[in-house]
Amino acid sequence: MSQRLWSTPDSLKHLLCELVSWESRTFTEGEKEFPIKLTEKLKKIPYFKAHPDHISLQDVDAGRKLLTALYKHPHATKTIVLLSHFDTVQTEEYGELEPLAFHPEELTLKLHERKDTLPTAAREDLESGNYLFGRGTMDMKMGLALHMALLDQVSAENWPINLLLLTVPDEEVNSAGMRIAVHELLHLADTYQLDYTLFLNSEPSFALHPGDKTHYIYTGTMGKIMPAALFFGKETHVGEPLSGITANYIASFMTQEIEWNSQFQEHDLGEATPLPVSLHQKDLKLEYSTQTPYRASALYNVFLMNRHAGDVLDLFEDVANEAANKCTTAYRQLCKREQIEGVRDVQVLRYEDVLAHAEKKFSSAFINDLMNAVEQHSEWDDREKSLGMADALMLQCPELAPAIVVLFAPPYYPAVNSSHDSTIQAAINVIAQAAADYETALKHIHYFNGICDLSYVNYTGLDDEMTVYKKNTPVWGKTYDIPFNDMAKLKAPVLNVGPFGKDPHQRTERLHCDSAFVHTPHMLEQLIKHILAQTTVPQ
Repeated sequence: MSQRLWSTPDSLKHLLCELVSWESRTFTEGEKEFPIKLTEKLKKIPYFKAHPDHISLQDVDAGRKLLTALYKHPHATKTIVLLSHFDTVQTEEYGELEPLAFHPEELTLKLHERKDTLPTAAREDLESGNYLFGRGTMDMKMGLALHMALLDQVSAENWPINLLLLTVPDEEVNSAGMRIAVHELLHLADTYQLDYTLFLNSEPSFALHPGDKTHYIYTGTMGKIMPAALFFGKETHVGEPLSGITANYIASFMTQEIEWNSQFQEHDLGEATPLPVSLHQKDLKLEYSTQTPYRASALYNVFLMNRHAGDVLDLFEDVANEAANKCTTAYRQLCKREQIEGVRDVQVLRYEDVLAHAEKKFSSAFINDLMNAVEQHSEWDDREKSLGMADALMLQCPELAPAIVVLFAPPYYPAVNSSHDSTIQAAINVIAQAAADYETALKHIHYFNGICDLSYVNYTGLDDEMTVYKKNTPVWGKTYDIPFNDMAKLKAPVLNVGPFGKDPHQRTERLHCDSAFVHTPHMLEQLIKHILAQTTVPQ
């Protein structure tokens, strides 16, 4: 039996602080460098010294890479995938303390000099001495550290089970890393004859309300989809305002219909999705003039449990029609008052309908040139390109205006849930017993209340959903795609067991030390032992 590297709370804390110090904000050089540094760290585990070929880096995009590290027992096929992401969000909100955002111990110490700048709850946690502050401490480098410690222990003690550590970039934006990882998981399963038994994530436990100290584990994750709208009005001079209709006027009706609309809320297993909200709304006029703004766009956030893309688009289209009718009615009343004819009624079109209209009107080469011109805007992200492609078509088809064009913009996270799986139900009991050893308040939740890379495994959607999403996502197959078919091949239940923390994506992000370095390692160890006990391995 080889010596373990991270078997004590102090060694785990030291590992976490080192991982956090490798700053890896999404789309930075640090995100590109992180998996390279991690490779060298993992090679210090004796197993990987002997099997360096079991650590692999795979290209994702723009110089970013994902990392896999496989502990393979010679007689085992049952495999647990340890899933994490290593990118973090930005750090501007730290202000003058931003240089310390990736140095948890130094930041936590410095915050004692600025306690009066903290919210009451954060100040109390700081004074308790049981929290470590810093970007990535909670979300989610502690999860990665826990997985590294499991690899260290299981390989040192030669447990007859396989562990595959998978850590990816870009979870915080588009999950480009996990979408590429789907193919790599299938490749590794084929190469090493791996039978995936469990996809285990260790995203942190999120508080459900202020002051909540319950440690949650999750047997699924909510989905997220982004319906979007392009509002295309009729331009006019400000001196003749009712000779046209502004896109902003149309958009105002749509946003009122969408924001907090309970029709989009789902309920399942006693839980509910958050209500929808707008994430972006602006007109597309780039310069000042006395021409009215006749093009605008909006993005809306919708969480999912059981609905799929087709369900959401149907509902979104219905709400858009309601908004269009209310907009048209109000506009007609104005025209009647002013005794003018005005423009046509606002109609609602799916993106696929606009594209079909354009394909009848223009050559394929012309449309391809339009789409390629939008795609060449390297400064635009996938959301801007999606709306830009719809806008480029409508500019060539003004006869369709005024209109609300409904479409999807990336990212899309399908919901996934394993609450009814017998393996997971048994696992919950084991984890609860382990938590009881430390008198930890533990509760099972069916859906992780945030986006999570577990969305890209154990896919159970329908072919119709794939078709609807593809046809109405302008950047599909160009700058964005989802490997639906391969996701459906990754058949194993999902589970999320991570450390307790507070305030992710805030300057007060912090990690509960006992939970991270004592309680959760114990729960994960007992979970792996339980799964091992259910596995028969030839001697």
